Amino acid sequence: MRNLFNFFKKEPLWDFAGGIHPPEMKTLSNGAPLRQLPLPAQFIIPIKQHIGHEGELLVSPGDKVLRGQPLTFGRGRMLPVHAPSSGTVEEIAPHMTAHPSALAEMCIFITPDGEDRWCERHPVADYRQCERSEIVTLIHQAGVAGLGGAGFPTATKLKGALHGVKTLIINAAECEPYITADDRLMQECAAEVLKGSRILAWVLQSEKVLIGIEDNKPEAIAALKKALGTATDLQIRVIPTKYPSGGAKQLTKILTGREVPHGGRSTDIGVLMQNVGTAYAVKRAIIDGEALTERVVTLTGGSVAKPGNVWGRLGTPISHLLHNADFSPASGQMVVMGGPLMGFTLPTLDVPVVKITNCILAPSASEMGNEEEEKSCIRCSACADVCPAALLPQQLYWYSRGGDHDKAREHNIADCIECGACAYVCPSNIPLVQYYRREKAEIRAIDLEAERTAQAKARFEARQERLEREKLAREARHQQAKRATSDGDNGEVAAALARVKAKKQAELPAGEAEAETPVQSAQRSARHAQAMAHDAERQSETEPATRQTGDPRKAAVEAAIARAKAKKAAQDQQGSAPETTADAETAIQNDSEGLPAAPADPRKAAVAAAIARAKAKKAAQAAAEQTAATPEPAADAETAIQNDSDGSPAAPADPRKAAVAAAIARAKAKKAEQAAAEQTSAAPETAADAETAIQNDSDGSPAAPADPRKAAVEAAIARAKAKKAEQAAAEQTSAAPETAADAETAIQNDSDGSPAASDDPRKAAVAAAIARVKARKAQHSTQED
Repeated sequence: MRNLFNFFKKEPLWDFAGGIHPPEMKTLSNGAPLRQLPLPAQFIIPIKQHIGHEGELLVSPGDKVLRGQPLTFGRGRMLPVHAPSSGTVEEIAPHMTAHPSALAEMCIFITPDGEDRWCERHPVADYRQCERSEIVTLIHQAGVAGLGGAGFPTATKLKGALHGVKTLIINAAECEPYITADDRLMQECAAEVLKGSRILAWVLQSEKVLIGIEDNKPEAIAALKKALGTATDLQIRVIPTKYPSGGAKQLTKILTGREVPHGGRSTDIGVLMQNVGTAYAVKRAIIDGEALTERVVTLTGGSVAKPGNVWGRLGTPISHLLHNADFSPASGQMVVMGGPLMGFTLPTLDVPVVKITNCILAPSASEMGNEEEEKSCIRCSACADVCPAALLPQQLYWYSRGGDHDKAREHNIADCIECGACAYVCPSNIPLVQYYRREKAEIRAIDLEAERTAQAKARFEARQERLEREKLAREARHQQAKRATSDGDNGEVAAALARVKAKKQAELPAGEAEAETPVQSAQRSARHAQAMAHDAERQSETEPATRQTGDPRKAAVEAAIARAKAKKAAQDQQGSAPETTADAETAIQNDSEGLPAAPADPRKAAVAAAIARAKAKKAAQAAAEQTAATPEPAADAETAIQNDSDGSPAAPADPRKAAVAAAIARAKAKKAEQAAAEQTSAAPETAADAETAIQNDSDGSPAAPADPRKAAVEAAIARAKAKKAEQAAAEQTSAAPETAADAETAIQNDSDGSPAASDDPRKAAVAAAIARVKARKAQHSTQED
């Protein structure tokens, strides 16, 4: 009755599709106990022994290391590797590793010292008193990875399943023929396996812990039950022997009846699976504080005289293991790492033991059988019948062989577990698994290239966006700077620029300066007139005694010379005729009236100039009649006048000296006018001559129509001047002293009552013209006397 009750309490078992029953060949090695091997002459430790990236080196050639000392440092999925024994790091160089591609990878070469000393270990007395994350960190630091063949980092697997996992499965099926590493480990270390399983269950906080083991391992089942005793936290599930029941998805289906979704993980259905060897390594990492430096390796095959299971140190060359198993290679001997269905042939025996190495198979020729030629597929569908993943191996074969990657993806080639069941039953001897592996590698390469392209595109687009943002920000700054300048934010800068400009303007020569204002021009003219008056006064004091005589003829000669010099100075700067005429009239009017000049009408200026020319012509005619009395002075005067009128070359004259000479000439001309006023009969002739001069002036230069009123005013001015000259002639007793005095008076009048002649050549030319008119008038008066 009790047995019947226990029967109904049994948990049900499920089955998976497909599967095969090949010869087990496990009795060759599972009967011998585990044994330790002597240390090899040199360890070859690959830096990368797991799925993921390699760690960062912590040692250099020549360093002394101890057993369990980390050789690399790993972050995330980068697991560290540890020294398998104490010794010296000889070199770090590429070497061929355990991989079907036989590619060289970076390895650390260590020569053991034979002492096999451990580094300092830190065991955990009670893991339940620690945080779960701390236990995961310790597992990672110990370098524990999946020892069932996948090599996935255990800590990473646990970290991703800390929440939501209800069932923990310990895979003890070990379904592939020849391999007995887990079987022998459970027989001898069942208690350690259970302790490691409990640690994993505590970290995951799982509700169930199921240990799945095939029924072809009675000794291991007995050992586990004995170690478990009456505990109920772990459940041992014995399953039927069938290949590949040890697959993760297949064992999950058998124990739970649930299937892992396509493209998903077992954690999606609340299940996590770990290998028996992994559970044992977790126990040693936490409770003993020992890093993963060795694992159980099965040495079997017909070419091995001492088959069994050994503790193989990581990094031990395969040749060393086979040598201690009395390996006798035959001609063309093949050595396989792994089982006969999922393993791969080693290119050389110098390949080292790594974390995923569970078996070294050296079959004899009879075990391998005769090599048969690959034939064409006959579409028998035997492969589809045994596929445990429920795929279509025949279609995958065609797509893989033809390189149709898209079709291979559509038929879920990624779900293939590469168990080799299809190739085992294929009557055409087609190595289907090899085609699938190559197709998977090509698809991975395509995906990797696409990922790199996407990353490069993302970087490029991010760069373009950054450059655009910088451009917009730069333009915004420029616009802000422009607005600040227009709003007067740079007032200080503008003021500084104004000061610099004013300073440069002050340093410019007089001819390059900017246009003066009327006030500035008047001030400058006044200053220049005062300077000219002062120079004339000094010159009059230093005149020779001969010039102080009252001889009118000498005065005429000197006046002519002065005119010539003034005209030469005027030639340096050509001025317009209307301006010269207007200035001459203004100067005559100021000289006669003794008042500041006001702006004159061009018509008035023309009339006054004509009157002045008529007077000068009259004086010249009078002077021509007196040639016998004074031949030489007259000739000299005429020569000077002729030279002056012809514009012959002369020595350049100083404008100031020319102005002084002109002032003296004006004084003398004024005196002569006073004497000429005595001629009363000359008025009608003067008027007639004036009219003639006006007519002549109108022929040579443009003249505006004269106003009768203005003409009457000009005539009145001329009569006043004549009267004034008549009064002055009566008072003329001594010519020389009065002439000098009159020169000084003229200079004073010129500086006080008329616009001052500046050092401008135009003004000097005007002064010279006035002087010539008055000098001719003086000659006429002298001749009449």
